[in-house]
Amino acid sequence: MTAAMYLPTFYVKQKFAMMTNRYELYAANPDGSFGQLMGLAEQKKMGFKEQVTFFSDETKTRPVFAFKARKVVDLGSGYDITDESGQQIGFFKKDFGASLMRSTFHVEGPGYAGTGQERSQLVAILRRFTEIPFLPIHFDFVSAEGQPLLGVERQGSIRDKYTVHVPDQRVDFRVAAAIAVGLDALMQR
Repeated sequence: MTAAMYLPTFYVKQKFAMMTNRYELYAANPDGSFGQLMGLAEQKKMGFKEQVTFFSDETKTRPVFAFKARKVVDLGSGYDITDESGQQIGFFKKDFGASLMRSTFHVEGPGYAGTGQERSQLVAILRRFTEIPFLPIHFDFVSAEGQPLLGVERQGSIRDKYTVHVPDQRVDFRVAAAIAVGLDALMQR
């Protein structure tokens, strides 16, 4: 079963803004260059309840999907991913126990569930105990059956840039985009 909005590869670019984290989402062209703008996301930096809204374009007049924490204080409660009408299309949460030495997240969507971890244990440890800028942070998400769901790869740059690969066609672009932005926002990159 292919998701309603499937996109096998796309990019996430973080943009500088004073009071918000801004992210631009681009489809990948066949040659690997940046293609069509797929959306713009914003997260208020001072908000207590984590919420990120994704808009269709820079006018920010049409919200097209979002993710929002289920609870304000409970760090393990997770985040619902919703479409533009508010219907849940996915869910993710950080596994705080497993994340002590290597950040770990769980994801669910229609017909699949999986877990994602930082690819490199060494980078995970360095990231916790040093202030080395531009470390390449890569996450691999696999299904409960061990099949690849999606991968998020950070390129070293002043502003964060990510390449998102989605080999599993059940994973909706909106879910993959919410997770990619959520990884950056929740890890306070």
